[in-house]
Amino acid sequence: MRHTQLRSFHAVAQRSSFTAAARELGVSQPTITTQVKSLELEFGVELFVRRGRRIELTETGSGLLEITRRLFADEKEAADYLNETRGLKTGHLRVGAVGPYHVTDMLAAFNARHPGLYVSVTVGNSRDTLRDLLDYRTDVAVLAHVDPDPRLVAIPYRRHRVIAFCPADHPFAQRRSIRARDMEGQRLIVREAGSTTRRAFDQAMREADVRPKVVMEIGSRESIREAVAKGIGMGVVSEAEFIPDPRIRKLPIADAEIYTYAHVVHLKERQKARLVHAFLQVLTGLLPVSSPSSRRRPSNSRR
Repeated sequence: MRHTQLRSFHAVAQRSSFTAAARELGVSQPTITTQVKSLELEFGVELFVRRGRRIELTETGSGLLEITRRLFADEKEAADYLNETRGLKTGHLRVGAVGPYHVTDMLAAFNARHPGLYVSVTVGNSRDTLRDLLDYRTDVAVLAHVDPDPRLVAIPYRRHRVIAFCPADHPFAQRRSIRARDMEGQRLIVREAGSTTRRAFDQAMREADVRPKVVMEIGSRESIREAVAKGIGMGVVSEAEFIPDPRIRKLPIADAEIYTYAHVVHLKERQKARLVHAFLQVLTGLLPVSSPSSRRRPSNSRR
C-alpha cells in the first residue's frame, strides 16, 4: 500500500468523483482510477460502487475514509508545524461558519496578524458546519448553538439581539419598537425549525404567552426579507444580520431579552495544532473581558 493510493482514494471519496479528484490532485483521471483499483486488488476489497453515473462508498470504503481523514489531517498538522518554524508565513486555515456575519471580524483580525496565510471559509447550516469540523474538513467552526460534546471546545464569542421587522406599510412601521404582546396573531414568516433565531424567538413568545400566526416557513434569511418586503407578513432576525432596506422597518422588542449567540469551536485533540492555536490567539484579543473558565466550555444556555 502506497501513500499515493491512499491519497487518490481519499480525494475520490471526498469529491464523490474520479474526475474532480484528478483535478484536485493535478493528475489524469486514468491515473486516479489505476491507483484506486490497485488498492482494491492488493487487499481484495471493493471501495466504491457505481450507480449509473454516480459512485458511492461501500462499507469498507466508508471505514477507510474515517482513517484517511485522520491521516491527512495529521499530515496537514505536520506541515503547519513546519510552517510555524518559518514564522507562520505560509499555510491554509479552513474555517466553517453558519453565516458571514459572525466570522468577518475574526477573519479580518487574523489576516492582519498573519497576512501570509491562506484562509478559506465554508458557509453552511449548523449540521453541515459541525460535520465538517468533526470530519477534519475544517480547522475551526463558528456556530450559533453547541451541544455539550467531549470532543469539542466551544468558546463563547458574541451575542446578538433578535429583532422583528415589518413591511414599510405595516401599522407598526412608524413605531420605534414593539412589545412582545404586540406579536399576538401577527402574520409571521419564520426560518426552518432548526434555526437558532427561530428557537430563541419561539421560546420568548411561549414565555410571554403570545401566539403569532406563522404563515410561511423559508430556509433563507434573504428570502424571508423579500417575503416581508412584499407584505406577506412580519419576520424576525438577529440584529447583526438585519440589512437596512427602504421596503422594511426594524422593530426591536422592548420588553423581551431574545438573543442568538456565536461560538468558536474546535476539536479538543487539535487545540495545539499550529494554525488552530494561531487563530485562537487572535480570537483572544477580540473576546470581551471575562474569566478564562467562562470562555472555554460548550455553551448550553437558552437560545
